[in-house]
Amino acid sequence: MIIETIEERFMGENTYILGDEKTKKCAVIDPGASIIDILNVIEKHQFTVEYIILTHGHGDHISQAPEVKRRTNAKIVAHVKEEEVLIDRVKNLSSQLPGPLVEFDADIYVDEGDIIELGSLKLKVIHTPGHTKGGMSIKVGENIFTGDTLFAGSIGRTDFYGGDYKQIMKSLKKLAKYDDNAVVYPGHGPSSTIGVEKRVNPYMQQI
Repeated sequence: MIIETIEERFMGENTYILGDEKTKKCAVIDPGASIIDILNVIEKHQFTVEYIILTHGHGDHISQAPEVKRRTNAKIVAHVKEEEVLIDRVKNLSSQLPGPLVEFDADIYVDEGDIIELGSLKLKVIHTPGHTKGGMSIKVGENIFTGDTLFAGSIGRTDFYGGDYKQIMKSLKKLAKYDDNAVVYPGHGPSSTIGVEKRVNPYMQQI
């Protein structure tokens, strides 16, 4: 398994390239970073992009999804409850953020417990609402891509459309059940582990 992080320069959003070494198939998770940087990582590893996976539908995480799809013919994957955000530039905040206005539909909608097969890798969908209604985390092996649900030392905002503080706390409780050694790859900021977050994250300490 190969995981590469590309940080978007303005909002500090993390785009991840998740690749299967055996088959050279990859997924681009939350393509908000520079399209050139994304394509350079894909080319470096000689990956074939199978999926564009969106942990949620905010503009800083989805701005390059249509362009990645256009260039690679990959399928866009999102949680079923995120459709209304993806298709509305106001709800997905792209109308308020620098970068392109984006409104599009996903090719594949998933739900809690679904498995996305990426070469020899199996990606498990964990519905983690609270930042948005259709926020989801993706678990592959001992790695969890948490989007804007769980950050190192903090959590995502709940004051945008579809946000709900009680829901995000329930989502944290769900994530806390995973192994302490599981590595957290958040939508912004540095990586961490579930164990570290349970010890030092003030929000995780409340659950």
